[in-house]
Amino acid sequence: MGRVVVCGNVVFDILARPVEEVRWGATTVIEQVEQQLGGNGGTTSCTIATLGVPVSLITLAGRDASAETVFARLSAAGVILDAVQYVDAATSIAISLVRSDGERALLYLLGAASQEFQPFHLPADATHFHLAAVYRMQHLRTIAPRLLREAKEAGLRTSLDTQWDTQGEWRTVLEPSLPFTDYTLVNEDEARMLTGHTDPELAAGSLRDSGATNVIIKLGPKGCWANGTYLPSYPVEAVDTTGAGDCFSGGFVAALERGLSLTDAAMFANAVGALAVQKVGATAGVRAWDQTVAWAANQTTDERASTP
Repeated sequence: MGRVVVCGNVVFDILARPVEEVRWGATTVIEQVEQQLGGNGGTTSCTIATLGVPVSLITLAGRDASAETVFARLSAAGVILDAVQYVDAATSIAISLVRSDGERALLYLLGAASQEFQPFHLPADATHFHLAAVYRMQHLRTIAPRLLREAKEAGLRTSLDTQWDTQGEWRTVLEPSLPFTDYTLVNEDEARMLTGHTDPELAAGSLRDSGATNVIIKLGPKGCWANGTYLPSYPVEAVDTTGAGDCFSGGFVAALERGLSLTDAAMFANAVGALAVQKVGATAGVRAWDQTVAWAANQTTDERASTP
């Protein structure tokens, strides 16, 4: 294996559950508050490292206690942090209100993610460049195509994960990156916003018309769709869905780096996502490679959930 390079945001996550509703002017008693590592780049790189694949993270952070906390957890997982760039803004913070069924509402402080990257170079042993959260970091909205093109020209495999565009620019931002991206990962809601289609075949076709190659659509509890193949989910009880899509992406990239085919990598990613939602916090449920393989081997998949 070479090294995966992930570029994306890190977030100091504060999670409260269960929160069924917010009552202004009143006190709501809850059962659990967690402080966790979060962010699309942080969660994806932590997942890759936990699965035993060398990984570096390129991100922006403030010079504050929040950064110290998230980087301590990333370092403990094995993520290489020598490319972190520090800026004069607070590290991004998300407050997640989690319902009893695992769904959540987010309050997000952009902070460092609103700043600009300084030029950086990919390490010589890098073999895969993954752009996490094209929309989440302000500067990535404009420099993503250049980063992916440079990675391709350097001989790296490339992938990107879109995430939700809170600014509503969607296709305008994403389209220039697609010709330089080997694997495009979106969830079904993002696919609908990008293409106007709810059918994965039609959504993927629309993205390919703009240059995408391999398209993987994350379908949550229904599993995923990968280049025309529906892959079933592992039925589990969701406790917290925070970061599940990023864990899926990390599992997918790690599996590719270990030599799995696209279909096998996507099915492995389903297992990583299923484990992730069973714990509170984006990466609390992620397990090592062998443990994930063993867990998946002992599960039954929900074939019905994966049908169109």
